[in-house]
Amino acid sequence: QVQLVESGGGLVQPGGSLRLSCAASGSIFRINDMGWYRQAAGKQRELVATITSGGSTNYVDSVEGRFTISRDNAKNTVYLQMNSLKPEDTAVYYCNALVTDGYLRTGDCWGQGTQVTVSS
Repeated sequence: QVQLVESGGGLVQPGGSLRLSCAASGSIFRINDMGWYRQAAGKQRELVATITSGGSTNYVDSVEGRFTISRDNAKNTVYLQMNSLKPEDTAVYYCNALVTDGYLRTGDCWGQGTQVTVSS
C-alpha cells in the first residue's frame, strides 16, 4: 500500500509564500507523474500543476509564474512553492501521484489534503 502525506499548509497574508511538501511511502516500484490539485469551498477540484518523472512541468494559467512544482525522486517527494499568494488561492491542496507498486500495479494515489488560507 502506498501513502502520500502532505505538509506545509497554513494561513498567510496576500503576497506571501508557502511551500507544500508531499512524501510518498510504502511499497513503491516507480512514481510516474506527480501533481497538486486544489478544491475551494463550494467548487470542484482543479488541477494546479503537474510534473513528470523526467521533470517536465505544467501549470494552470491562474498560477503560472507564481507557483513552482518540483520533485526529489530519491526522496519520493513533490513540492509546490507558492509565491505572491492571492485570496483566491485559498483551498484545500491535494497531492496526487501515479504510482507503480511492488506488485507492478499502477494506480492513482491521493494525499489527505492540506488547508491553505490566504487572508489579511
